[in-house]
Parts: sequence; C-alpha cells; structure tokens
Amino acid sequence: MVHILDYGVGNIQAFINMYKRLGVECMRCKNPDNLLGATHIILPGVGSFDHAMNRFLESGLKDKVEELVFEHQIPLLGICVGMQMLASSSEEGELPGLGWVPGRVKSFKGALPEQDLPLPHMGWNDVEIANNSPIFKEFDMEPHFYFLHSYFFECSDQESRLASAKYGLEFDCIVSSGNVYGIQCHPEKSHQYGAMFLKNFSEL
Repeated sequence: MVHILDYGVGNIQAFINMYKRLGVECMRCKNPDNLLGATHIILPGVGSFDHAMNRFLESGLKDKVEELVFEHQIPLLGICVGMQMLASSSEEGELPGLGWVPGRVKSFKGALPEQDLPLPHMGWNDVEIANNSPIFKEFDMEPHFYFLHSYFFECSDQESRLASAKYGLEFDCIVSSGNVYGIQCHPEKSHQYGAMFLKNFSEL
C-alpha cells in the first residue's frame, strides 16, 4: 500500500484522489505507527524549504521513514519541495536537507542573475528523459508536466539524473538514488503523465 506522509505540508488529498482513480490502495500517515505495512512512501511538500524541513522533523516521522527506506528498501518518492528536501542543502534555507539523493538545491535567480525570468517557474514544460527507469514505463520520449517552483535540484552525479527540463537553463526535474526518487513537477496536476508516473511508482 502507498503511504502518503502528512506532516502539515502539501495537498495530501490530491494524491489520495489520484490513487483512488487509479485503483491503487493508499493511506494518509501522520505518525510512525501509521507506516505499518507500507510498501511505498510519498513525501509531498509545498512552501519554503526550512518550513517543510522543520515540520517533517517535528512530526516524528523521519526516523521511521529512514528505517523503512534504507533498512527495508521501501521505495520513497519526494514531490516538489519534498524532492528538494532529499538534497543535502538548499539556497532557500539554512537547515540541512535529508541528503538521501546526492545534490543541492539552487535558485533560478541566483543561477541566472542576468536573465529577468518570471518567477516562480509556473506552467507546463516538456521533460527530457535522461536515464531509463521503470518509473517511465510506457512514457513518450518527451512527456510534459506541470511545474510551480523558484528553486531547482542540481544532482552531484549524472547517475542520479533521470530527467531534465529547461527554464532559462537545463535543470534536473526527476532524480533517484537507489530506491529514493524525487520529482520537481506536480504529478497530481499533470493529467495523463502525472497519473502514469504515480502508477509506475506504486509498481516499483
């Protein structure tokens, strides 16, 4: 069963509704005891990096999630700010990230000071698949997803980059390290491709 972490950050119901339409069992998890029987874990997130990290740490979920992911090899998917939390650090905040995917989070404004890019990056973007993965089963070579963000993930190694998108520069938008995955886009708002992505994750 897919377990969706509810630590007060993110639209949990949107993922529950999506999985219900896909016929995939899922449940909301607010404490470590709720994680009993988890086969897959989703770490959603919206807002600022430090706020999301603080809420996650205060929830008491981190240690149990870490045990399931790294000792029992349960697949985890970080979404939006949840993906950024997987990095070691973020230019948006002062707190360290989880460090579960090698990389750091940078700002578009800082990376492209000479460009007057509208921020946040909002709307539909083509995504270029860089590394083959079962999470892209039945995908076209250039699917498109819905984005809403002002910071982007920069992988430390090419093996962690599964897909990229372009907004002023090319950035990593889907990443992985072992059984830990991250997606910057919003699959719950990305119609066909978002549904396929979430379905594929549930089948890893």
